Amino acid sequence: MQTNDLLSIGDVAARSGLAPSAIRFYETHGLVTSVRTAGNQRRFRRSTLRRLAFIRSAQRVGLSLEEITAALSTLPSGRTPTRTDWARLSENWRPRIDEQIQRLVRLRDQLDSCIGCGCLSLQRCALQNPEDKAAASGTGARYLEPASTGTQAAG
Repeated sequence: MQTNDLLSIGDVAARSGLAPSAIRFYETHGLVTSVRTAGNQRRFRRSTLRRLAFIRSAQRVGLSLEEITAALSTLPSGRTPTRTDWARLSENWRPRIDEQIQRLVRLRDQLDSCIGCGCLSLQRCALQNPEDKAAASGTGARYLEPASTGTQAAG
């Protein structure tokens, strides 16, 4: 690897749109790696930019850092995900993303009348949750959860 193939953390931040602190955070958690100069400065391979783009894309679709870490750990050490890797990894995420889309559609459709009875600060909701019956289904906005979890959308 030639020296001009390495980027400073400032260069990586400028090119990726991430703050240097975020890049250090990802490095601390093993999502990206750097090499150190004789002066102990971080230098990143250019391929780190693609790895960071992969991480940001996964976060934008709602994947947690734990899910991203698990996915990247299935790749050979230090290798940037390829198009084939992305297709393989994203296939496993498809059901989760489909659930998220269903939840967002329900939120959009119910937003003008109710937020899905997740407020729990009210003892009863005259709109869709009389006598707080949703509390028996668990915490959170129960009516917004996918129907596969056993709850139904209110309406």
